[in-house]
Amino acid sequence: MNAVSNLATYACRPETSRGRFHDEPASVNRSPFQRDRDRIIHSAAFRRLKYKTQVFVFHEGDNYRTRLTHSLEVSQIARSVSRALGGNEDVAEAVALAHDLGHTPFGHAGEDALDKAMAPYGGFDHNDQALRILTMLERRYADFDGLNLTWETLEGVVKHNGPLVGDGSGPLSITMAEYVKRHDLELHTHAGLEAQIAALADDIAYNNHDIDDGLRAGLFTIEALKEVPLAGPVLSKVEEKYPELELSRLIHETVRRMMNLMVTNLLEETRVRLANTMPQSAQDIRVLGEPTAVFSGEMRKNDKALKDFLFSSMYRHDKVNSMTDKARLVVDTLFRHFHAAPEQLPEEWQRRCDAPGNPQTARAVADYIAGMTDRYALDVYGGILPKDGSTQ
Repeated sequence: MNAVSNLATYACRPETSRGRFHDEPASVNRSPFQRDRDRIIHSAAFRRLKYKTQVFVFHEGDNYRTRLTHSLEVSQIARSVSRALGGNEDVAEAVALAHDLGHTPFGHAGEDALDKAMAPYGGFDHNDQALRILTMLERRYADFDGLNLTWETLEGVVKHNGPLVGDGSGPLSITMAEYVKRHDLELHTHAGLEAQIAALADDIAYNNHDIDDGLRAGLFTIEALKEVPLAGPVLSKVEEKYPELELSRLIHETVRRMMNLMVTNLLEETRVRLANTMPQSAQDIRVLGEPTAVFSGEMRKNDKALKDFLFSSMYRHDKVNSMTDKARLVVDTLFRHFHAAPEQLPEEWQRRCDAPGNPQTARAVADYIAGMTDRYALDVYGGILPKDGSTQ
């Protein structure tokens, strides 16, 4: 258990938690944030992440990352960094484990297709969908819908990438706008330190594991990676020290050293921010007007260079494009089919619909599709196709 005595003054502290929307008795054995983490892990949405992919469709190979393994990697980094900075590692872990719950099947291709289909009905966004899952769609408890997480964890999931109101922010999504009317998550401020750490842990994890997966899948070469800032110098040092190292070990050694450099930089820069601002509470972190957990300017450039390289060399690779084209077709077909014929949905989802083609039905269909795993979406898609294999 993360003892309160080990927490810095600016950490999210269990004794000052703003509580849950639905009041519940406190646990004798766990802090409120530990209970949040456990509820997330035991949720159906979390289990389904096992068969939701980052880049590759689930059957492409057993060694590639899924949303589940990615979430676990993010939580490990977030927890370690939070502990080193005196933050509440249980909050960091809970936010990290929940941050991808709202993703559709087939990664960003699936989300793009569902957002396009839902454009007349308020659109679709995976962060908004995560809030829907955590506050509405998980139906396990007798006294409430959702998981009834603490204010701090919900705030962290919603705002881990920064404020959602002000400074040129766009309009709020439908779920977000409705939810904060009854439970104010202070969308104009930054999240607490732990959620900010989880956001950068996400960057560290997916940049590095996508390099690992991309190399193993043959989407780009070691030689191409040598031209990328941060990755190139690290790779060269590994080759210099281990000139005969087999490819799999070379990749792993390079990736782990890159992750260590990024984590170390995050710790160093965040400690500087903390020393300069001297926050005395978690709320002080929220109202600073700028993030506290940060990379250095140079590391931000390196981070962007990595993203740019992965975008051009991996996410837009012909092999990946062929999969994403199929993913968009599957999601679009599923949406059009069930929106027009909601009586073909499972019974519990039919109850959430009204007439075919209506906005309420559209949102229920989007919720249903967003919760699908890759393989279930493909199975359902195969089941609704005409026997000649054509689409309507």
